[in-house]
Amino acid sequence: MNKRHFLKALGLGSLALMEPGISIAGNRDEKKKPKAPVRHRIWINPSEKDTDAELKQRYAEYRAAGIGVIYFEEDSERHFRAAKSAGMEAHRWFWTMNRNEPELREKHPELFSVNRKGESCADKPPYVGYYRFLCPNQPGTLQYLKSKAEEQVAKDYIDGLHLDYVRFVDVILPVNLWAKYNIDQSKELPEYDFCYCKTCRDKYAAVYGKDPLEMAHPDQSPSWRKFRYDSITNIVRNLSEVAHAKKKPITAAVFPTPEIAKRIVRQDWTNWPLDAVCPMIYHGFYNENVQWIGDAVAEGVNALKGKFPLYAGLFLPDFHGNNDDIRKAIRLAIDNGAAGVSIFGSVNSQLLAILRETAG
Repeated sequence: MNKRHFLKALGLGSLALMEPGISIAGNRDEKKKPKAPVRHRIWINPSEKDTDAELKQRYAEYRAAGIGVIYFEEDSERHFRAAKSAGMEAHRWFWTMNRNEPELREKHPELFSVNRKGESCADKPPYVGYYRFLCPNQPGTLQYLKSKAEEQVAKDYIDGLHLDYVRFVDVILPVNLWAKYNIDQSKELPEYDFCYCKTCRDKYAAVYGKDPLEMAHPDQSPSWRKFRYDSITNIVRNLSEVAHAKKKPITAAVFPTPEIAKRIVRQDWTNWPLDAVCPMIYHGFYNENVQWIGDAVAEGVNALKGKFPLYAGLFLPDFHGNNDDIRKAIRLAIDNGAAGVSIFGSVNSQLLAILRETAG
């Protein structure tokens, strides 16, 4: 199932920074370094129904609007090459920890993440039927993901690797979804808290001397949280090595701010070895207004400290067709340090015109 359908069913969605001038007493401020030109990005699922002529025109329009990178969910050489011919980079959108392949579940159920109640994603997925997350500490998981990533970056028409679902299961959903699933997640519930498989528990105990399941409140343990942050970071580090070995960039779609990402999906994305990051600042999911997009961008940019650029992920359905709000969101993102935005949703001529206004 593609990401667009997944988000609809679940209700969720998985460059350079200007340095401040240094004031020296008695001298004028040093000149600030100029910002790099603004370039935007977009997530799409290619359709084989598109004709070559349609692709040529569409991607030319995208490029003219300042879109520099397309994240393609499916592997379509024709679409990738058409995008490249139009002057954009074509990256493969790669589902990472959430893998719903039936063959993988049947042959290797041990690879799947286990919750605090002992239930495995292999046979009892949370929330929706295709939420099948792997355990990052099973040796077979890393081997499997590296082999899949190597297949993608080996292709000459793929310019980069874009990670998605590179995290644990949401231990807490955005508050506006609680009613949809008839749950109250004002605290962490065992059935949504992963991974408590024996491999993870033994690995943690070898360092900290205790089993998380023996803690009275494992959800409150800083070291147990950090163990899981680091487990995902290790996956990213290895996949980064795979991409960089082919001299191709690696990026990731992540949760909207460093604090939210750590708290609800165990992502520590500011410490990942990436070339760019696309936080999914989907304001409607968090019952926030457009102004919050600027706040989220600022938090991410400040935490990154210039390690790599940030592109603000915008979920178009959240704007309900209000082009003024879309324009405002893009401006807020750029003014707060984003290198551009990454768009998820149906693209039309009005959106392209707005992107063109803000592109450098």
